[in-house]
Formats: sequence, structure tokens, C-alpha cells
Amino acid sequence: MQALSEERLLAIIQENSINRALLAILPTLQIPHCMLTAGCLFQTFWNHRSGQPAQWGIKDYDIAYFDDDLSWEAEDRIIARVHQACAHLGVNIEVRNQARVHLWYEAKFGAHYPPLRKVTDGIDRYLIRSTCLGVDVDTGALYSTHGLDELQNDLLRLNELNPQPELFREKAASYRSRWPWLFLGE
Repeated sequence: MQALSEERLLAIIQENSINRALLAILPTLQIPHCMLTAGCLFQTFWNHRSGQPAQWGIKDYDIAYFDDDLSWEAEDRIIARVHQACAHLGVNIEVRNQARVHLWYEAKFGAHYPPLRKVTDGIDRYLIRSTCLGVDVDTGALYSTHGLDELQNDLLRLNELNPQPELFREKAASYRSRWPWLFLGE
């Protein structure tokens, strides 16, 4: 099998009309260091691989950005701006300032989370290695913490940068319930 290239993955990501719309809308909103990330990217790829419609099984569309303003009010303004601009898409959109994650992560997930220094630091810490993906909304460049081999090979492995075995198992089970051909690696 030929190695999955960044260009090929970006083309597959664009097969999802919601991803295409978000990548067209988000640059106009002037959100600092903004990326489309997480499930809407790798789940579109899994749908492509399994012959499902591009949007099938995708629960939400994640937008990560990085702003040094740590106030909830600043993040809420960005969330409102995105929701207003994207309401017509009819999907759940999650918007998070990565500079603020450490303020709420432990209360929500029960584990310490160090402050992040840039938007990609958050992507680097996703629970599953093959899911550490983002697309820069201004440049269209793909970011991948661990490369694309594990994604191409349907492998779900714990990310050593955020070692939480229980949360990993829950997330992997959720993915495998929708894409049962995915397998757990060591």
C-alpha cells in the first residue's frame, strides 16, 4: 500500500462539505492561531476508507485556537462569533482556546494538564496518537504530531504525551463502535 501523503489526506478531508465550509469561513473571522482539528479530520478519513458518507458518525467539529487572553469572556466572544458565522451548517461546533485548557481540564477529566504555549501543543496531547491532526485555517497546512502511518494503518495507540489509559480505552471503544475495523495497538 502506498504511504498516505499530506496532500492526499487534505483532499480526503475536503470531501466532507462541513470541513470545506469551515475552512472557507474560519479565515474570515480573524481568530488567532486557529486550526480545524480532531474528529472531523480523522473520522472523515475513516469514513472514506470504509465507504461511509464523509460526515457519517462525526459528533462535532473542533476548532482550536490560541489567544493569550485567558478570560472566559474573550473565549465566549470567539465561540459566539464562530457559532453565528456557522449556524447555517447545522452541526455541533466546539471552539476552545488552548491557552485556557489547563484551567478546566483537571476538573473535567481528573488529570493534571500543564499550560500550553501554542495551539499545536493541544493537538500533541490528544489521547490517541493517530488522531493528533489539525489543519491551519489560514494556510491550509496539515499538522500531524506523529505522522500519518498509524492513521493509514487503522491503529489506535495511547499517546505517551497524555498517558491516560482509562480515557484512552473509552475513546477507542467509541471509535471502534462506529468503525469496528480499527484496532488497538500497544
